[in-house]
Amino acid sequence: MTTPFDFRKRLRTGNRALSAWIGQDPRAAVTFSRMDFDAVTFDMQHGRLGQDDMLKGITFAALASKPVLVRIPVGEFQMASRILDMGAIGIIAPMINSAAQARQFVSFCKYSPVGDRSWGPIDAIPFSGLDAQGYLHQANDLCLALAMIETQEALDGIDEILSTPGLDGVFVGPHDLAVSISAGRSLDTTSKQVEDALRAIASSCIKHSKVAGIYCGTGESALHAQKLGYQLMGLGSDQTFLISAGQNALAVARS
Repeated sequence: MTTPFDFRKRLRTGNRALSAWIGQDPRAAVTFSRMDFDAVTFDMQHGRLGQDDMLKGITFAALASKPVLVRIPVGEFQMASRILDMGAIGIIAPMINSAAQARQFVSFCKYSPVGDRSWGPIDAIPFSGLDAQGYLHQANDLCLALAMIETQEALDGIDEILSTPGLDGVFVGPHDLAVSISAGRSLDTTSKQVEDALRAIASSCIKHSKVAGIYCGTGESALHAQKLGYQLMGLGSDQTFLISAGQNALAVARS
């Protein structure tokens, strides 16, 4: 069973981690957190999840001692502090295009002297197994701040973004990256342009000793991402797994 501390250490030592991806129903965490995923990620950007759903979902995962990451909506950095207070150990911030945006994001995820996160981890303390003083001393190392790289602008400034103090790594949104690189002409995440960009991002993460994460729609794409040097893979989603299972059952029943 992966604890929050194990998960952070796992990524820091260069090991791979697979996270379930939930965007429709926080109750899916009851199932996914008991599977062999290393973490559970909730999607508040494109999913249907609100803050009340996060409190439920994080609690469901905590009951199985499963680390939780949350992708917040674009630009809503203040939500990062609130979600961390609920007990999540990682925040994924979409559309970070510059070092300045990365610094602003980090300021809401880390306590002084790294950032300006306000004190109030009501649920995070009991979930962590620490007392208040212990949590304060370890939270900056325990809680991950991951900036999403999804545009040509972010790709061009990747080294400056990764140099941001307190930023633990990046998380690639391959579809948005494909749209941006192709100037809105393509969603092809397997094109040579996108492939070269993914390699460059992973290489930069290695150079800066930061976590390289990416969303993967399938197990095959997750395997490929690992070969490119990515450590953290968000895999599929509650919706896509439901659709796939339904289609497979129908195909068999109608055959």
